[in-house]
Parts: sequence; C-alpha cells; structure tokens
Amino acid sequence: MLDGYTAEILARVQFAFTVSFHIIFPAFSIGLASFLAVLNALWLWKREETYLKLFNYWKKIFAVAFGMGVVSGIVMSYQIGTNWSVFSDKAGPVVGPLMAYEVLSAFFLEAGFLGIMLFGRKRVGDGLHMFATALVALGTLASATWILSVNSWMQTPAGFGINDVGQFVPEDWWAIVFNPSFPYRLVHMVLAAYLTTALVVGGVGGLHLLRDHADRAARRMFSMAMWMLLLVTPLQIFAGDMHGLNTLEHQPAKVMAMEGHYDSHPDGAPLILFGIPNPEEKRIDYAVEIPKLSSLILKHDLNAPLPGLDTIPDEDEPPVAIVFWSFRIMIALGFAMLGLGLWAALARLRGRLYDAPLLHRLALLMGPTGFVAVLAGWITTEVGRQPFTVYGLLRTSESLAPIEAPAVATSLIAFIVVYFFVFGAGTWYIVAMMRKPVVDHVLEDERDAAQDDAAQDDGPILAVGEEAAVRDKAVKNKREDS
Repeated sequence: MLDGYTAEILARVQFAFTVSFHIIFPAFSIGLASFLAVLNALWLWKREETYLKLFNYWKKIFAVAFGMGVVSGIVMSYQIGTNWSVFSDKAGPVVGPLMAYEVLSAFFLEAGFLGIMLFGRKRVGDGLHMFATALVALGTLASATWILSVNSWMQTPAGFGINDVGQFVPEDWWAIVFNPSFPYRLVHMVLAAYLTTALVVGGVGGLHLLRDHADRAARRMFSMAMWMLLLVTPLQIFAGDMHGLNTLEHQPAKVMAMEGHYDSHPDGAPLILFGIPNPEEKRIDYAVEIPKLSSLILKHDLNAPLPGLDTIPDEDEPPVAIVFWSFRIMIALGFAMLGLGLWAALARLRGRLYDAPLLHRLALLMGPTGFVAVLAGWITTEVGRQPFTVYGLLRTSESLAPIEAPAVATSLIAFIVVYFFVFGAGTWYIVAMMRKPVVDHVLEDERDAAQDDAAQDDGPILAVGEEAAVRDKAVKNKREDS
C-alpha cells in the first residue's frame, strides 16, 4: 500500500496537513483580536451599545479560534523533533531561540491578558479591560512576527555561520531576525489576516442582513468589514507586488515556477494567465498569455529580460504545477476581494449598502475565501522553496529523521482522524455561534448575568423556581425591547 511513498513524502504530507489546519486559526485570530480592540475602543469613545454587543459577540468566537490555534500549533513543534530531527539539529541554534522568544513574549502576553479580556470588564473597569484587549491584540501580532521571522530566515538565511559539525550558528541576531524577506512577508501576512477577518465578519453581517436588513448590529459589522476590504485590499496587492520583487531577487526559481516560465525570455516575458504545466516537456500547455506583461510587473520594463527554469539545475527545480496554480488561486481571490469592496462602496454611495441582497449573498459566499487565499499563499511560498528547508543550504531530503514510511503513515492517518474530529467539531461550533444573531447572544449573556447575580444575592441554595423566573423575565424584557 505504501509502494512509491517514501518516508520523506509522507512526512512532508503530514507536516503540510497539520500546518494547513493550524494556519487558518492564527490568520483569523490575528485579525479578530485587532477587530475586538477597535470595537472596545469605539465603545469607550462613543458609548454606543452596538459596539459593546459586537465585542461580546465576537470575543466568544475569538476564544474558540485562539484555543484551536494553540492546540494545533503544539503538534507542529513535536513533528519537527520527531520527523525532522536532522533539520532540528542543524538549524536549532538559530530557530530554537526565535521560537522560545515567541513563547516567552507573545504567547505569555496573550495568555496573561486573555482571561481579563474575556471575563474581566466588570471586575477591572473599562480602562484596564481596554488595556488587556490591546495587549492580546499586540500579542497576536508579536507571535506572528517571531514565527514569520523563523520562516523568512529559512527562505532567505542571513546572519549565521556553520560550525564543525554542520550546524547553523548565530553570528548576527539582527540580521537573522530582520533577514531580507522578513519585512515583506510580515506585512503581507498581517494584511492577509486582516482581510481574512474582514471577509468572515462581512459574511456573517451579510447573513444576518439577509434575515433582517434593519438589524443594527449586522449593519455595523457589515459596514466595518466592507470598509476594511476597500482600504486594505489595494494595500495587500501593493505589498504582494513588493514581496514578489523581493522573491525574484533572492529566490528566482520560485518566481519562475509562479509565472510558469520554463524558458528564459531575453526581450520581455509574457504573463501566462492560465495553462497546464507540463513538467516532462518543460512547457505550459494551452497557455493564455499577455505579451511582455510579466516583465512589466516584475521589472517595470516591457522589454526587460527574465530568466527561466532552464537556468536552474533540474535537481533544484520546485514543483511547478503546485506553485503555478496556488499562486493563481491567491491572485484571483485577491481581485475578487477588491471587487467586493468596490461594489460595497458603490452601494454605500447610493445609500443601498443595507438593502442589497445580491451584495449580501456575495459577501456570505466570500466569507471563507480569505482562508483559501492564505492557504494558497502559504503553499506558493513553502512549495516554491523546495527542494530546500533552508533555501540553498539544506535540502529537505537531508533534513529528515531516520524513520520508516509505515511509522509516518500510521501517525498521518491518526492525525487525519483526530484533526477532522476535533477541529471539525470546533469549526462547527464557531459556525453555529456565527449563525445566531447578535441579539440572541445578548439574551444569553443577560440570562447568565441574572443567574449569577441571583446566586450571589441568595447564596448557593437559590431555588430552581426563582432562578428560572429571573432568567425568563430577563429574556422576555429583552425580546419586548427588540
């Protein structure tokens, strides 16, 4: 059954599977933490109840997403030590401290103030609660900074030496952390996280506007999400362009695979919109091209020469088909996001932002596309780095632990079963919370608050009938107000 599947292939599939599950949760929680900080600040500034209701609505979703991100991230650390122990040994002196800094600074910041953000408003006051919320948001950004520094160093290694036993050892921590691709990757990923969150918030807002276009909370979240799409998507396109130019400088083979350029073009390279990569014949079949546009995008000159994969040794060539298509999926979704933002802006100008069912349906449909774009971008980046773990210095085949294929296959199957059960249940729970309108969450919060207050006033022997009466009265009053 495992014929043709080596331990290396299975270990790579396993890591890709676990990372794919993991990355969607931090991408969501980074943007959502900042969104919560904005909602909290607006509540303190304007004292408008809608912002407080939205904060309480989304903080529950954040708590679940954050928890699943933490759990899924722990697994990856163990995988590096078990399946990729040679990489861990050789790159550990550089990678290990950076990962430790992430835990000591960012994770402690998040974990230390998360409880205050979730449960502490009535206990610590509005000012300290806002401070805790801001620190949680800062912690998610700091976590992304350290992790992306590690990943960027693997893409564009700098500031290191190699000792007598072949280990990468730090010589300049500033150069290691702020390696050549790090600033571009950090900006690109943080903006991607914000867009992912904006699409989810916009999709949820669109869903509830389809049910009731007068829902004030749905209007507010939809409006804020559409503003974010309109403003951030152009920034992301620009950041992606700059990131691509940096990649062309440091990892030209990756860009050649993204563009589908098997051959060099001395007088201007075409932009291949679509086609089918043919690695055996080293060409793109059925290519739909725009002449010289690739040179204009990458070199800002129609006639600028661009090298092709024919300048790269076969053993250093990345898997072209995967990189080629994942890049196009990411780009297509990026322009779809821009289109949604422009449509919403036009509807806003016409005074029909909240009375446009087609727009709301499109926003709902595009809700998950931020996650797809993040995954497509990650695949482009990581598969495009192949066949190296540390680009140009340590091959993936040389990074593998001395393990057998059946052992990796067994753990891979176990991961698939457990992940789909655990994270499938968590995702289902998040979606179920999103399907409820904000007013239902408010009713639940007030019911719980009434129950807690009654328990504090009357002690632990509060009668069941009195407790039910308090709860029912709070729910009834809220429904009458709505």
